[in-house]
Amino acid sequence: MPTAFDTLRLPHLGTHATALADDARRHQWTYEEFLHHALACELEGRAQVALTRRRRTARLPGHKTLEAFDVDFQPSLTPAHLREWGSLTFLRTCANLIFVGPPGTGKTHLSLALAERALEVGHSVLYTTAAEFLAAMDSASYPQLVRQRLRRYTTPELLVLDEMGYLTLSSEHARHLFALVTGRYERGSLILTSNLTFGQWGSLLGDEVLATALLDRLLHHADVIAINGPSYRMKERVAAVRVLAP
Repeated sequence: MPTAFDTLRLPHLGTHATALADDARRHQWTYEEFLHHALACELEGRAQVALTRRRRTARLPGHKTLEAFDVDFQPSLTPAHLREWGSLTFLRTCANLIFVGPPGTGKTHLSLALAERALEVGHSVLYTTAAEFLAAMDSASYPQLVRQRLRRYTTPELLVLDEMGYLTLSSEHARHLFALVTGRYERGSLILTSNLTFGQWGSLLGDEVLATALLDRLLHHADVIAINGPSYRMKERVAAVRVLAP
């Protein structure tokens, strides 16, 4: 039989009601204090459910934090950079962050850490690689489905587009990327990682004019961060070899 908590749609308060009553007796809370704690319990439970739902929708491939990023290993970055990005000011202005550099330099780590922070404060987020995005668009077999698929990537407040530059793109792929950047322009933030310089995007897209138009929108409100330091993966590999060495 449904309880009063179920009827009033207060499931988290219902779960913790007995413990809250025990705490109220132990600490001799006033009625006002008990009401405050009861409502805070329900709100915290709802916030955690919402965060879990946002994380599931975001499809982040791993959990990363800014605190775990070894900024001392990358001389091109400073703690001030991490504090600035971690404030998420770029989200409030619909600006983009673009991390450019060779593989293994921490581009994806930073992207995932910022995505996680955005989720924690209530923003909608979606992660995808360039290959996954293009595969999803390629599999859309009619125009209406193409538009529906594109909306999936233009709707979130933050989109992480990882690993741009590793694929040879067709003219159709180039058009999909242009539509994505145009659809998000001044409406939502994009974190993009790439191993290519912007001078190589004309060759990547196979169309210098289209590349110029795309980059004009991508870079208009953007912070471009070049990370040219050593590879974290190589560092970890060398450390593992040293541990195993006799």
